[in-house]
Amino acid sequence: QERFKTITQTYYKGAMGIVLAYDCTEEKSFENVQNWLKQIESQASPNVAKVLIGNKCECQDKKVSTEKAKALADLHHMGFFETSAKNNINVKETFFYLAKEIKNKMSPNGVTSTTSGKTCNLTTNNASEKNKSS
Repeated sequence: QERFKTITQTYYKGAMGIVLAYDCTEEKSFENVQNWLKQIESQASPNVAKVLIGNKCECQDKKVSTEKAKALADLHHMGFFETSAKNNINVKETFFYLAKEIKNKMSPNGVTSTTSGKTCNLTTNNASEKNKSS
């Protein structure tokens, strides 16, 4: 992870959403989440959407409890999911959650990056939403 630190710092600046992943079977992997959170706090926009995921939740030899991970997520005001990429557990749900969080944090006229000052106009298709309700 250390060798990617310089590269990842540039990605934080324009990020609207961040997925923090750890391996449920490796305590050290979970401990590293704290380091990533420090970088996010210093490099990313304060309003960035975050979600914590514990991968390999299907494994019997879990080393990180659900309660411990949920407490960390709550402390840092981020969503939490236990996932399994292998068995496709909560993968889609995680990304839908993150997309919804990003959308909720957007202003109706676009998103202004706090680092670049540029506006990215993102809108929803309200016509399709109206058709769903009728």
